[in-house]
Amino acid sequence: MQLDNVKTLRDAVNYGKQFLEDFGIENAQYDATELLLLVMGINRTQYLINSMDKIDSGKLAEYAELINKRAEHIPLQHITGIVNFYGREYKVNANVLIPRQDTEILVEEVMKLTNSESRVLDMCTGSGCIIISLAASGHTSENGAVAIDISDDALKVADYNKKYNNADYIKLIKSDMFSSSECEQYKNEDNRFDVIVSNPPYIPTKDIDELSEEVRLHDPVLALDGDTDGLKFYKAITKQSVNYLKENGYLCYEIGYNQAEDVRNIMEQCGYSGIKVIKDLAGLDRVVIGRLNNIN
Repeated sequence: MQLDNVKTLRDAVNYGKQFLEDFGIENAQYDATELLLLVMGINRTQYLINSMDKIDSGKLAEYAELINKRAEHIPLQHITGIVNFYGREYKVNANVLIPRQDTEILVEEVMKLTNSESRVLDMCTGSGCIIISLAASGHTSENGAVAIDISDDALKVADYNKKYNNADYIKLIKSDMFSSSECEQYKNEDNRFDVIVSNPPYIPTKDIDELSEEVRLHDPVLALDGDTDGLKFYKAITKQSVNYLKENGYLCYEIGYNQAEDVRNIMEQCGYSGIKVIKDLAGLDRVVIGRLNNIN
């Protein structure tokens, strides 16, 4: 379909779908529809009811511009500026990793371990989606929800998201893992955490060039690169976590599909036991959880 032949909202979606398919975009129908909804300021139900309404030339031009951006493999979420994660909306941009559905599994597993009295630390928080999902669902105490990231830009996004999702009490700290002096307070026995959760960078450096264009060019490398073997952050966080967790506290990680045994070994060497590996919906190892029995 040519753009000149687009007359209605449905025509616009059909045009966008075909255009995106021609450029190898997966889920072209979904993306074309979402971009039209954004331009028109309507929801999916309104579109279904009014799909045969005419689209004016100004809106059509705006829509075509967004379709062209998506055809360049700019992620849909970077164009719309939002992503849905665990039933809530989050702002995202090029400074944070786009939350993935697989990470919802990590959130669900942590929820089994926590309640409204729990103290929880989210290491490498990025958009803040993990700690906000937990806090806003009543799975942290108000004075025990803490998130850490090294990136000022990421923390700005997390700050917006915590306010937008009515979890403004979450404390955000800029730190290279536990290196900031602000983290020292959490070594105190009364301030230690029941759970430390993290979805850290875990892609081996050599594998980054093999990632899809949308991930490789548009997700921040800082949120992807796990150093030579992809295990840098698991080693560092696990080693230091024993100083910040309560006895019998839990360390919970998202992992790459082939990292379960390596992460298990790292945790066992640091005094964790009862280690569980949880698979994602595709049947791949996705989450590792261990319980701390020996405190330094």
